[in-house]
Formats: sequence, structure tokens, C-alpha cells
Amino acid sequence: MTVTDEKTGPRARAEAAQDGIRIVGAREHNLKDVSLTIPKDRITVFTGVSGSGKSSIVFDTVAVEAQRQLNATFTWFIRNQLPKYERPQADVVENLTTPVIVDQKPVGGNARSTVGTMTDIYPMIRALFARHGNGLVSTYSFNDPQGMCTECDGLGRTVQADVDLMLDRTKSLNEGAILLPGYKVGGTEWQVYGNYELLDPAKPLCDYTEQEWRTLLHGSEGTVQLSMKNGSYQIAYEGIVDRFTRLGVKRDLSTLSERTREGIQRFVTDGVCPACDGDRLNPAALATRVGGRNIADYARMQISDLIEVLSTLDEPASASIAAAARGALERLAAIGLGYLSLDRAAATLSGGEGQRLKLVRHLGSSLTGMTYIFDEPSTGLHPRDVGRLNDLLRALRDKGNTVIVVEHDPDVIAIADHVVDVGPRAGTHGGEIVFEGTYARLREAGTLTGQGLRRTGEVKEDFRTARGTLPIRDADLHNLKKVSVDIPAGVLTAVTGVAGSGKSTLIAQVFAGAYPEAIFVDQSAIAASSRSTPATYLALMDPIRKLFATANGVAPGLFSFNSTGACAECQGKGVIITELAYMDPVTTHCEACDGRRFNDAVLVHKLRGASIADVLEMPVEVAADFFHEPALRAKLRTLTEVGLDYLSLGQPLSTLSGGERQRIKLATHLHRTSSVYILDEPTTGLHMSDVDTLLALMNGLVDRGNTVVVIEHNLDVVAHADWIVDLGPDGGRNGGEIVFTGTPRELLACQDSLTAEYLRRHRSARSA
Repeated sequence: MTVTDEKTGPRARAEAAQDGIRIVGAREHNLKDVSLTIPKDRITVFTGVSGSGKSSIVFDTVAVEAQRQLNATFTWFIRNQLPKYERPQADVVENLTTPVIVDQKPVGGNARSTVGTMTDIYPMIRALFARHGNGLVSTYSFNDPQGMCTECDGLGRTVQADVDLMLDRTKSLNEGAILLPGYKVGGTEWQVYGNYELLDPAKPLCDYTEQEWRTLLHGSEGTVQLSMKNGSYQIAYEGIVDRFTRLGVKRDLSTLSERTREGIQRFVTDGVCPACDGDRLNPAALATRVGGRNIADYARMQISDLIEVLSTLDEPASASIAAAARGALERLAAIGLGYLSLDRAAATLSGGEGQRLKLVRHLGSSLTGMTYIFDEPSTGLHPRDVGRLNDLLRALRDKGNTVIVVEHDPDVIAIADHVVDVGPRAGTHGGEIVFEGTYARLREAGTLTGQGLRRTGEVKEDFRTARGTLPIRDADLHNLKKVSVDIPAGVLTAVTGVAGSGKSTLIAQVFAGAYPEAIFVDQSAIAASSRSTPATYLALMDPIRKLFATANGVAPGLFSFNSTGACAECQGKGVIITELAYMDPVTTHCEACDGRRFNDAVLVHKLRGASIADVLEMPVEVAADFFHEPALRAKLRTLTEVGLDYLSLGQPLSTLSGGERQRIKLATHLHRTSSVYILDEPTTGLHMSDVDTLLALMNGLVDRGNTVVVIEHNLDVVAHADWIVDLGPDGGRNGGEIVFTGTPRELLACQDSLTAEYLRRHRSARSA
């Protein structure tokens, strides 16, 4: 990258400082020599269809260069501990300020990470209890030996041997009552119990006395003689539960073979720790009480309730700490997360919840002159909560910061001071700036985004008739309040409600559990290796390799970047990955193969004029024309049907957004009939024009005789469903009820539903 040239002298740089962040000649990914200026101290929203190049500008160019230059200001000792960023492919990126990047990556952490620890609010609560208990703050930490429960090591949960899975109590030991693998009657392991003098091997376990049962499970007295082919010997007796726990449960299962690990996991259950009842702490830590509650009571309390409790603490010893904690909690409530609790495991948070929790860490900061960069912050938000998000974005700007947002939601786009629309379409058909200006001007523009903003908010008039129902009865998981509802079969049902209302609990857990044959497609990471691509996921690579092998008279393995054809420098990854402790790994371009994954000897072999690397670089739409084979074309067609024709066959799956991951999963399940599909917020990451493609796909599934249930906030999807199930009225303790069931037309008349309120606004706003 060139950050200065003959045209960028002191005066030019001073003028640029007034104008904003200046980018010249950006060429990352599909960008076509893009140049633009992003105004400072303003909200700039980047729009455009999925794959148009928005993220390539904002994250791969601006954010990466800002991080790279910031890291360069530190000493070499510190720089060696920090991630290494490659210079973006651009001629000029200048006038940057310190970046704060709030993306949609999972919040990470381990089993000990909670809402309280990741927001730094739980340490405040610990300090509050330490002040009252006259102890150290660490005494109340479940991550410290002084405070943690000794049974579960502060995790709140334990993995325990399940006796009911291990033993058949209707049988005797001689009849094979021990169900564990390796305990065949007469075998060495079986003899530990069958030969033990205090147990009767002919007696059914159900007839054992309490003492005999305790001896079988946990006994530890005396020895037992084992008979072997080469003689006999004695060992100390150990109850079967204690022995299994020591040899299986308490071992590091990651060191065992997959088969052995699966064999152990069949006989264990993961449950709440019986010693601390899930509180994570030891009795000494739980003994201290503030306002009549212990620290675990504070942690499990809904945030909105905890705010009220803290406001009642006016003792001099606790007032200042309570006020600081209350301020941080009020910021969480202000962004619509008041339904969470501090003990909520970080791993259970949705992408939208995780992103907002990252945001709240910065709201109390008095720093100014920063550049905040957001990746679709409206993800997972009900329209009501989008309004709260907009207030926060404005607040960051008004404090003197630059706010850059990649977004599809019309309500977020509407608050922008400046809009940059990227397109005109996706992949090779994108990578250009098609509009720059105000929101009002964008509504008049001829771009796909402009057209989408002008669309009318029509509500469906003709509804399909259900072929029956799929009932849910008395669901009470999490915050559900004995919910009973009928999901109509053979139609498109949208399940709506604010964040935390119970939508995912009802559908993704209760409904999916009651109907295990349902095809559940969510946004979770695809269970595949770092080398996985659309071509490997859809099982295209084997037939493609065979075509190359036949055409060139060589072995198919030569055309695998996981085998003999791989570049020796990067082992077929196309990049060099440097793992750093406590940080994200750093990825750099492989210079040896220029990122193409294969060695030069492979690339000389062609199929219809293209090398294997050329084929993997083809977008789906190009590959569909390149291959004549019906089986290959049929699989490629499924990607087109789900709106992913812009993806290249060799793009790493790890680079896909949550919405893209969901659609590529869906591509493997198309063209079924008489099935039940559950889709979890499939519009995530979709442009308004892409939502039309998704609606057509879902309607096609229903028209082929399937039932489609979609958990969704997008009002265009809600307006075009056949049936609505709305949960609420709010989130957390104030949710978990059915507020409305009926058609979208009937929903418009409902006065008790937040979804209905915003659907009415959506209809009138689009019609204006």
C-alpha cells in the first residue's frame, strides 16, 4: 500500500483531515479500484446486496489498515505479542482514527464466560459483596480456588455417571446387568464385581439391599481375585460408579480416540452440580448476604430486576459500588437486553445479543475521536429494539466519534448522515460504488437499495389452508409459561416477538424436540474443517477431480489441496495461519502459490481450458455454465435457488455470514416433499432484494407440500406469511406467552402486540 505519493503533501493531508477517511484504489476481493471518502464525526451506512463488496471496503480495507497502523505505534516488544495485519490492497488509506470494531463473531470465551464476566459487571457485584463480607474480592469469584465450588470447579455443572444407563436392574450380574462396553460376563472387568465376595452375581440388582447397592456403586473395601489365562491376581475393589468416573469421566476426554470418547459419553449425563445447585461458588462465598440475598441470587436475577434491587442499597459501604453497577446494567437494559441475567453463559447468546454486549462495553467510555465499525448491528433485533439501537448509534456520533455501519435494515439506513451503496450486484457483478449521498436521495436512486426502500409494505391477502396441525402443549422451558399452540401444517408460519420473548425456545427447542424429523436450519457454524468450501460441502469435489483425472490421464488425488496436489508452503490452505495465545489467529496470503492452494505441477493440467484452481475460483453462476454434467449442474442449481450464485466454489466456509451459512445448509435439503422445515432468522445478512428470493424459496417449499416454520423479525417476511404466532408481550420474565395467532391481515388489527404495531408502521411508511 502507498500511504503517501507526490499528490499527498502537507496541505493535501490537512484538507483530507477535514473531509474524512480517504480511500483510493481499493482492490480487496471483488472491489474494482474503488475510491471514496468517508466523512468523520458522522454516521455512514454502507448498503448493497450480499456479496457486493461492502465488507471488503469497511472491514478488509478500513478496519484492517486502522488496526495495522495503530499496532505500529507500539514498541517492538508489544508488537510481537499483537496480531499481524497485512496491508490491504489499496493505493491510499489515510486519515484514519483509532478503530473499535463490533462484529458478529461469536463472543467466544469458555464454559466460565458469562454475561457478567464479559461486561465486567460481575466484578462490581463481587466488590459489593466483599465490602459487606469483609473479605477479598476473589472470595466471590467462581474462577478462583478461594471462591469456586470444589465439586464442579466453579462451572455450576458436572458430568456424572448415569447409573440408569450403566446398569439393567432387572438382571443379575451373571445375566449381563452391566451395560458398559468391556464388561462381558466372565471377562476381566466383569470379574471385579462378579467375583467380589460381598456381592451375589446370581441375584437380580433390583433385589439388592441398600447396603449391597451402595457396595456395587461406591464400595472400596477389601480385594477381589481376577482369573486370567496366565494365572490370577488380586486388586483393590472399587465400586463401578467410582471406577467408571475415575477412568472415564475424570479423564481428559480430548486425549482419547473418538470411538472411546463416544463410548464414555453414552453413559454420562451433564447436569446441575449437586453440591452448589448451579451457583458455582462454595458455601463460604454464598454465606454473605446483601439485602437478604447472596451473590448467586444477584447473578441469576433478570437484569431489569437487579437494577431495582441495587437502587435500594443506600448504605455508605455499598452505595457507590451499587450505583456504578446499576449504571452499567441500565446501559444493558437500554439496548434491549434487560431480560438477560449475569449468570447467562456466553456460549448461549445469539449473534445479535453478543454484538450488543460488545457495544455496551464502550458506552460508558468518555473517549472521543474514535471510529466505531459495526457489522449489521440490527441482526436478531425486533423493529422495536432497532429503535433503541439507533439511539445508541446517534449517541456515539454525538460524543464526537465516527460511526461506520454495514447494514440492510431500512430503519438503520434512515438515520445515516451519509450512505454509500455498493453494487450493482454481487460477486464479479459488484465491487463498485453505485451511490453516495443522503438517505432521502437514496430513496430516489435507481439502485437495488433505492428500489427496495421505495417498495410498498403490502400485506398478503390470500392465505393457504392448513392440512392439519402440529400441536405444542404446556411448554414451560426457560421463560415459556405453559404455552399451548397449534402450528398449522402445509403453510408458511412466521413466529415473531421481541428478543427474549421465547420464540427460539418454543420453536428451535420445544417444537423441534417434539418433531425430531423436522429439518432444522440455523445460522450456526457448519461442522466442517477449515478447508471446507461450497464445493466440498455439496460433495462436488470428487466428481470434479475425476473429470480432471480422466482428461489428463493422472490420479484424482493430484487435484486435491488436501493431498498430493497441495502447495508445500501453506499445505493447501492458500494462506499462512499464525496462532496467537489469547488472540484471534492471524491469516496472511501465501506468496508461494499466490493463494491458489495447489503446486505448479498441478496447475498445468487443464479441463476445458481451465486449471483446478481456475474452477475453484469460479462463481457458482459461471461454474453452472462450465460443467455439462447433469449431476454437477443440479447441485449448482440449488445454490442459485437459495441466492448464493455469487459464491466461488472454493471460498472457505469460515468466511460466510450467518445468513449465508444457513442458506448453504438449506441448499442440501431442497426439493423434498411432506417435510417440516424450521428456519431460524433466514433473512440475516440479506438485502431487501435478496429477501424476495428467500420468500420465493420458502413459498416453493410450501407449494411442494412441505410445512415451513420461520423464526423471523423481517416485516416483509411477516407480511407474506400464511399464519403468525406472536410471542411476548416483552422479553425475559415479561415474555413467554402467546400474544396473537392468525393471519398477517388479522395481526394488523391487534392492539396488544409490538409486532402488530411495527407492521402497521411498516405498511404506512412504505406506502408514504
